[in-house]
Amino acid sequence: MNAAVKGTALVTGASSGIGATYAEKLSARGYDVILVARDAARLNALAERITAATGRRAEVLRADLTDRADLAAVERRLAEDAAITLLINNAGMSLNGGLLDNAPAAIERLIALNITAPTLLASAAGKAFVARGRGGIVNVASVLALAPEMFDGVYSGSKAHLLNLSLSLATQVEEKGVRVQAVLPGATRTEIWERSGKDVNAFPPEMVMEVGDLVEASLVGFERGETVTIPPLADEAQWVAFNQTRLVMGPGLSRREVAARYRRPAQASAA
Repeated sequence: MNAAVKGTALVTGASSGIGATYAEKLSARGYDVILVARDAARLNALAERITAATGRRAEVLRADLTDRADLAAVERRLAEDAAITLLINNAGMSLNGGLLDNAPAAIERLIALNITAPTLLASAAGKAFVARGRGGIVNVASVLALAPEMFDGVYSGSKAHLLNLSLSLATQVEEKGVRVQAVLPGATRTEIWERSGKDVNAFPPEMVMEVGDLVEASLVGFERGETVTIPPLADEAQWVAFNQTRLVMGPGLSRREVAARYRRPAQASAA
């Protein structure tokens, strides 16, 4: 694509970390950007840096995506602004502790930000992009979608939701000019760790990716046409084998008869 037809990328969670880096790298690739997050001061500073560095338009759209009215405003923008060609569904949070350590309000907030908001934004963008015949949706999930035992299940479950959402949506829109990508980062050096009471430096240095490397790899995966991009996974064949095994199981996942191993001996004899 040349800069004239790339259009505008709307980036959520754009005030820092992965979202801010996406905005910077996409503007350098020729996109105008709409920056969405709660911290207007940070967004304004980022917008100024982007315009100064790239000459691209950078608009601030201040929104708390856990607030239904704010979320609805972003949905409307995706539905109505024909210049938008790319949604980066990045906003998210982690808990301090897990399911048994948090009050209902904290759990509800994570679900609102990590599941409800990106789902509704993907829906709004998907409908608009299909109608326009072009567009892309990038859902930032996590490798924990594939390894729920390693971390809190509320967080990893929210990322598994985004992976499932992406795989399903991709099959619905791939023939309609719309691309969908799920990005699965591993441990990445961003503020999410400090905000959730964790220390990223507790990980061995070789396990923690720098945010610029993560986003650059994710964009390369998008440009290659990948539906699932796992930047830290060195052996792509492992993902291919995992996914193929999952697909092979498909025909046997819904049948009239109970599997033989779940029948009591008398039932098995009678059968």
